[in-house]
Amino acid sequence: MNVKKTDVVIIGGGLAGLMTADYLCNDRNVMLITKSELNHSNSWLAQGGIAAAMTKEDHWQEHFNDTIVAGGFHNNRETTEILVKHGTRLIKKLIEMGVSFDKDDNNQLSLGMEGAHGKRRILHAGGDATGKVVVEAIMARVLSKIEVFEQEMAYDLLVENGVCLGVFTKDTNEDIWFIEADQVIIATGGIGQLYSATSNCLEATGDGIAMAYRAGAAICDMEFIQFHPTLLMNGDSSCGLISEAVRGEGGRLVTEDGQFLMKGKHSLEDLAPRDVVAREIFNTKLNNNKIFLNINNVANFQYRFPSIYEMCKKTPELLKSGLLPVQPGAHFIMGGVKVDRDGRSSIENLFAVGECAYTGVHGANRLASNSLLEAIVFAERLASTILGAEKIKRDGGRVPVVMKTFNNLPLPTKTEIQEVMDRYVGIMRDKEGLQKAVSWFDQFKDISMEQSHFQLSVEDKIICNMLISGSLIARASLMREESRGGHYRSDYPTTNDKKWYGYQNVFLNGDLYCEKFFELSEMIG
Repeated sequence: MNVKKTDVVIIGGGLAGLMTADYLCNDRNVMLITKSELNHSNSWLAQGGIAAAMTKEDHWQEHFNDTIVAGGFHNNRETTEILVKHGTRLIKKLIEMGVSFDKDDNNQLSLGMEGAHGKRRILHAGGDATGKVVVEAIMARVLSKIEVFEQEMAYDLLVENGVCLGVFTKDTNEDIWFIEADQVIIATGGIGQLYSATSNCLEATGDGIAMAYRAGAAICDMEFIQFHPTLLMNGDSSCGLISEAVRGEGGRLVTEDGQFLMKGKHSLEDLAPRDVVAREIFNTKLNNNKIFLNINNVANFQYRFPSIYEMCKKTPELLKSGLLPVQPGAHFIMGGVKVDRDGRSSIENLFAVGECAYTGVHGANRLASNSLLEAIVFAERLASTILGAEKIKRDGGRVPVVMKTFNNLPLPTKTEIQEVMDRYVGIMRDKEGLQKAVSWFDQFKDISMEQSHFQLSVEDKIICNMLISGSLIARASLMREESRGGHYRSDYPTTNDKKWYGYQNVFLNGDLYCEKFFELSEMIG
C-alpha cells in the first residue's frame, strides 16, 4: 500500500474542484486527482453561461424568484439567497482572475436570455464556450501551485468513528494508493452517463455520490434529474448539446409541419423551464413525430454560437434548412451528497461541491446557467470554512485495508444500466416501472456496496458506482408520489403540496426516509 499525504485532497477536476483549489492553494497543500484528464468535465462542456444580476434593471431578488419558481418551490431558501446575492461580486472576481466575458458593441458585458429567466442576465464567453474559457483561466492560475494526478481513480473513502481520514485510489499502473488528508473534497460532477442520451462527458458516472453513500454520508433529492430539451440528433445518436441560449436569441421548436411546439403550452413558450419543454418534446416524439429547432431567425448564428455551428457543419444540410433535429437528454442532477451552506457533509472532514453536492439551490429543477454560478459561490464558502479551521495534527499510522477477492463478478454492462434507466427512470416514470428498476438494481447490491475492493478494474468500479447511483435515483423516485420539477410520475401527474411540499428524500446508512426542511408558509408569491 502506497501512501501520499496532503492537507486537502480534491476528487474531481471540473470548475468546482479547481475553484476550491485556487482559494486554498496559497495556505494549504492541495492535491487534486481526476480519473481522466482536466479538460474532461461537464464544466468544460458548459455552453450557455453564468447567470447573475449585473445591471441596474436587474436585482438579485428577481434572480432569486426565478430560481425558486423554476425549482418547483423545492429550493433551500437560505442557500439560494447566498447563490444569487454573491453572484455579481464573484463574476467581477472572475474577470479579475482573467476570465474574458463577451462584450457588446458598446464594450459592455453582453447579457443573454435563457429559459425561465425574467431578465437578460446570462454572461457568456467565447460565444458558446463559457465553461471552457472559465476553466482554462482558473487552470492557468492554479496548476503550478497544487499537485495534480490525472488518470487516477478514487475507489473509496476511509472513515473511522465518523471522521474521514482520506481516500483510496488506483493509478494507471494498477498501483493502489491511500491519500491521507485533513479534508477530503468530493467534486466529481454528475450522473448523465446513466442514460443513453446525455449532454454529459463520459466521466459523469456518479462516482463521488456512490463513494460517499458507501461511506455512510447522507445523500439527498436523488429523484430530481434534469433532462435538457435540445440534444442535436443524427438519426438515433446524439451529437451534442444545443444551448438554451439559442432559443433565447430567437430559436423556436417546431413540429414536422412547421407548427410552434410550445405555443399555448406555457406562457414563456420556448423559454419555459427545462422540465416543461423536455416533457413536451418527449410526449410528441412518443407518437413518432420529429421535433426541430428552427434557427433561421437567430441573428449571426455562426458567430454567436461557434461551437454549435461547427457541430452542425458535420451535417451540412442542417445549416441549409435551418432545422436542427432535437430530443431531450440527461443533463443535471439536482440531488447529491447532502451538505450545509459551507459544503460540510454528514461525515466530519468530508466536503462536497459542485453538481455532486446537494446544496438545495436548484430545488426540483435547475434554472439555466445557475450551475457554474453554484460552483464558484460554494467553492469560495467551502474554502473559507477550511481556512478558518485549525490545521489538523495527526500521527501517521497503519492504514487498515481489507482485501477482498471475488471471482466471476456478476456485473452488468453500462448499456444494460442505461436501458433500465431509460425505460423505467427517465423523463416519465410510474410505480410499476420504478419497482422493476429497484428490483433490478437490488440484485447487484452486495457487490456494488463493497469497500476496499481493489482487485476490481477501474471500469468495473465505475459500473459499481453507476449501480449505486441508479439505485438511489430509482428508490427516491418510487418514494415521491407526486410530480415536481424534473421528477414526473405519470401515475401522480400533479404537484401535491399538501403531502410533499417542504419534504425531501434522504438516504443515510442504507435507509431512505423523508425529512421536512421548510414550511408551506415559506412559499414566495
